[in-house]
Amino acid sequence: MPRVRAAIFPIAAERRRAIRSRSGSIVVAAWTLAAALLCGCGSSHPSTAKPSPAPGPSATSTASSPSVALHTSGARTLPAPVQLPAVAAGTNGVLAIGGLDSGDTSVADVTLIDHAGARSVGSLPQALHDGAAASVTGRVYFFGGGDAGSTSGSSRRVGRGGGQRAGTLPVAASDVAAASIGGTIYVVGGYTTAAPLRTIVAFTPGHAARIAGTIPRPLRYAAVAAVGGRLLIAGGTSGVTAERAILSFDPATGRVRTLGELPYPVTHAAGASLNGHMYVLGGRSESLSGQRSSILAVDPSDGAVERAGRLPQPLSDAGAASLADRIVLVGGRTASGAVLDQALTLQPRR
Repeated sequence: MPRVRAAIFPIAAERRRAIRSRSGSIVVAAWTLAAALLCGCGSSHPSTAKPSPAPGPSATSTASSPSVALHTSGARTLPAPVQLPAVAAGTNGVLAIGGLDSGDTSVADVTLIDHAGARSVGSLPQALHDGAAASVTGRVYFFGGGDAGSTSGSSRRVGRGGGQRAGTLPVAASDVAAASIGGTIYVVGGYTTAAPLRTIVAFTPGHAARIAGTIPRPLRYAAVAAVGGRLLIAGGTSGVTAERAILSFDPATGRVRTLGELPYPVTHAAGASLNGHMYVLGGRSESLSGQRSSILAVDPSDGAVERAGRLPQPLSDAGAASLADRIVLVGGRTASGAVLDQALTLQPRR
């Protein structure tokens, strides 16, 4: 992202290199929702539960379980390197929307990844990064985004050729994450031009967005996935600190509880669901060069965490989408600052 100045942004040190634009101005990305499919070709008042105690280190297994372990089974070459894209799966393939290029400049590209490869199929009306995407009934929605010191509070339905406006969020923000449950997309946390957020915003196509829940503390760059009718939220940045907490949000009650704890603090990780588990893919510490290659599997019933494989290299700031039998991981940033031009396919080990 564009360079963040400490006098304006309390998290300047963390984002100085990862959010720099060519003009050097502040960029704040926002609410994003989108979806696409690879290989297939309540109340408006939030209710927050008191967090329950997190399990101790024994909740994390050091060995990979054959039932949850993933491996890299293939890769597609993207039209260009990208980090912090919004990624979702729809009826025609996986869509990667916006993000930052290898020069840390926002892009407007919409890229389709399917059985035929990866190719550009359109663009947003403006270049945006740090948005979020998810899908409802195979339709991809992108929320917010930001660039050059401004943020967007709009949601857009995105497909070939770009996108059309679908609504407005309660507040414009960047650094958000999203996942869908049933016909509703939930957008978690984020950052406005003035403050971090602790909201969970619900968006149902055709209806006004509303605040559906509140997380215990403001959170940015969390890994988010929907599993078993619940929204799981893992890690992220609170203030300038990488988090370990795993939160569970129940859309039926609006309640958020602490489900468990990751084995280490992590932020800028990708989240996805597969075979009844949430996966936390890569990520990093507070350090811009603190990337991890670990894949963690979270059990939604009790928050237990298993080590479920490794990425080909330590990686943060990638986007992920879940398919019927695989996860697609798009782009990302290495510890050396290199931005990747690959979409990896991750599948369970047999």
